Parts: sequence; structure tokens; C-alpha cells
Amino acid sequence: MLPLHSHKDSCNVGSRIKEKLLGWKRLIFSDKNTRNLFLLLILNLSFAFVELSYGIWTNSLGLISDSFHMFFDCTGLLFGLAASVITKWRANDRYSYGYVRAEVLGGFVNGLLLLFVALFIMSEAVERAIEPPEIKHERLFAVSVMGLLVNLIGIYAFQHGHGHGHGGHGHSHSHSSGHDHSHLNHNHSHNHHDIEIDATFSSNNSQIMKGVFLHILADTLGSVGVIISAILMQMFGWMIADPICSMVIAILIVLSVLSLMKESWEILMQRQPPALDHVLPQCYNKVTQLAGVYSVQEPHFWTLCSDVYVGCIKLEVARTVDPKYVVAHTQMIFQAAGVRQLTVQLDYAPM
Repeated sequence: MLPLHSHKDSCNVGSRIKEKLLGWKRLIFSDKNTRNLFLLLILNLSFAFVELSYGIWTNSLGLISDSFHMFFDCTGLLFGLAASVITKWRANDRYSYGYVRAEVLGGFVNGLLLLFVALFIMSEAVERAIEPPEIKHERLFAVSVMGLLVNLIGIYAFQHGHGHGHGGHGHSHSHSSGHDHSHLNHNHSHNHHDIEIDATFSSNNSQIMKGVFLHILADTLGSVGVIISAILMQMFGWMIADPICSMVIAILIVLSVLSLMKESWEILMQRQPPALDHVLPQCYNKVTQLAGVYSVQEPHFWTLCSDVYVGCIKLEVARTVDPKYVVAHTQMIFQAAGVRQLTVQLDYAPM
């Protein structure tokens, strides 16, 4: 028999695991986006097995590649689901901005997965185009149509379940520093609760949702490609239609994913938000027109997550300036341009 304390420990571990799973379940089903992602994951996973079985039976690269694509989609949906849940975690001392960046990582990982799928399909298609195998095309049509229906259900659920509009609230905090030749005196009021970006800022999780939608769209294209190749093989006996359709699908996947990869890459590399490229110079000009402001120095602006722009800026000002006036008006100028959170540092010019 097991000692009593061992039995208690195992019960405690079991209850903790159960509690954790129930917590994840509550988070998943508390939001339309995450709930739809979970249901799409189950639907896609089930049909991927059906499609793979039929693909092996009929010796169709179209179906086999589409089933592998659906398996990768399931991985993409799983990443998307995990990222959507993680973005809802609260900010803490170590992650003062919260976990909203998980959506960017989710979008980037989904993009990489799609590129890998496209590469796999293209390499197999080229091999089969050189030496077309015998394909039992008469069995392809029914499963292809079923696959298309599954993907259309996915697109319908995605479009109707996807939340609209961003909630949230703007925050600002400032640093005021005095510069007197040899030293800086910082009035530093930094608190992670003041600058917390909660999940409502990223209620749409657009990077995640864009990645998931591209997966579903690529799946739909795959199903359409298999249907077209099945019809061509049945009517004209063109066995090469299968690999050609697969090549077209691979190219379409790459083209559709490039914008997501570029957007995610730019955010991860801390690029200035493209939406602010033409606006920021105007803001700098307005700030320098404020009484007592000489110049704008060391401006840094970046995207925290979808449509949430933050930044920090240093202003060279006259010693006679009213710091509260300058900081408040600077923040108003940039908030009007779409910068949700701005840190302002004042550098006093020498007399």
C-alpha cells in the first residue's frame, strides 16, 4: 500500500491539474474568438485524418498535401488559440506590458508554418510533375467537396465570430529630468499598473486572427484545387493536373502569407509603426512650436501589439519652461495621432 501522504500528494497534483484545465476551459469559452478557434481546431483535426486516409487510398498528392496542410493548420490554430489565451493574462512586475505581444509571435509562427507547408507541397508537386503517378481520381471528388464544405464552415464561423472594434483606454506617463552640465535629476514615476495594456487593447488579436484566416483560406484553395484537378483527370485524363494544381496552391499560400510575415517581422524588430510614418514629423513640428521647446531628440516609437502604439521622446527645453504644460501638451499631440502611451523626458538647455 502507498503511504497516506503519497496518496494526498497525488490527489493534490490531480486537483491542481484539473483546476488548471478548468481555468483554460473558462478562458477559451469566455471569448467568441477563442471559442471559435477551439471548435475549428476540433473540426479541422477530425477532417484531416479523413482526408489523409483518402489521399493514401487514392494516391492523390492533392489530397495528401491538403491533409498535411490541414494538420499544420491544426498546429497553427493551436498556436493561435494558445496566443489568444496568453494575451488575456494580467500584467505583472516582470511583464509590465502584460502578454499582448503573444499575438505577434502567434502570427509570425503561423506564417512560418504556412511557408513550410508551401515548400513541402511545391517540392512534392515538382517531383510528381516530372513523373506523374497513377491516381484513382474517381474517389477524389466526394472527399474534396467535403473538405471545401469544412473550410467554408470555418470561414463563416471566423467572419461571424470575429469581434469588431477595439476597446480600451489610453495611458500616459512622464519623466521629467533636469540637465545641469554634469548630472540629471529624474522625477521617475514608473509603475507597471499605470502602464498596463490589458486584453481589451487587443480584443481582436488581429495578428493571430489574420494568421488563422490565412490558414483557413489556404485550406479552401487546396480543396478547390483538388476538385478542379479531379474534374480535369476524370473528363480529360490529365494526370498532370494534380501536381500543377498543387503548385498553384503553394504559390497562392506564399503570396497570401507574405504580408503577415512582413507585418509581424516589423513589429518584432521594433520598427516605427508604418501608420505613423507620415504623422510623426507633423507631431514633432507641433511640439517644437510649444513655448520654451527648442528641439525633439531621440524619438522612439514602436507597436506593442495590433494598433497599440507606444513611444518615448526627449525634449530640449528652456529653463523657464512650465514642465507640466510641455508634458501635457506633448502627450495630447501624440495621442491625437494615435500613440496610446508616451514617455516624455525634459532636458533643460544650459543658460
